Amino acid sequence: MTPHAVAVTANGFARCDKPERYIQQVVSHWSHKMATSYADGVGTFPFSELESAVMTARPGGIAITLVTADAERNVHLRGVIERHIDRFAFREAPLTYEWTESEDSGQ
Repeated sequence: MTPHAVAVTANGFARCDKPERYIQQVVSHWSHKMATSYADGVGTFPFSELESAVMTARPGGIAITLVTADAERNVHLRGVIERHIDRFAFREAPLTYEWTESEDSGQ
């Protein structure tokens, strides 16, 4: 990010019964495209140098933190994440997603 860039951070929550399982499945699915990792209920997804997501298993669902360089891309990646979680949570899908966002200075 340039010194004047603004990172957009969105925090989401997907209510579901098996958050750890679904995170592990998304980590495995995306591992052929990026260097994903999973440990202790936390999946990390480095989409690029400027974009990343972290999914954390919580009681009652999946907490998601998504960081992108702009708001439009953030909204796009939220949809990608939702579709992929829903794919693996097909018995419960479509899940309910709640998102909030904030803009942080890129410094």
